[in-house]
Amino acid sequence: TLLTINAGDYTFYTDWAWTSFVIFSISLTLMLAVGATYYLTFTGCPGTATYYALIMTVYTWIAKGAWFALGYPYDFIVTPVWIPSHMLLDLAYWATKKNK
Repeated sequence: TLLTINAGDYTFYTDWAWTSFVIFSISLTLMLAVGATYYLTFTGCPGTATYYALIMTVYTWIAKGAWFALGYPYDFIVTPVWIPSHMLLDLAYWATKKNK
């Protein structure tokens, strides 16, 4: 059975759902790190990290929709800020590249 703990307006799932949420979060972060590193290191096209962030944003929306469809609260998955963070990565990359 699914064990729930109510704390104010939030519901924390402490059984398999929480475990799958943690695994999902770790895998999403790992994909982000590997993909951003690859694009920033091995491609010569500007804006590739931002493009990858857009893909990750869409993927996150789909995952959140699926999670919500399963009956979990929508806020159970924190919305990441892929695009602004990757725009900064792109800016830092190109600023550093021009200074070499």
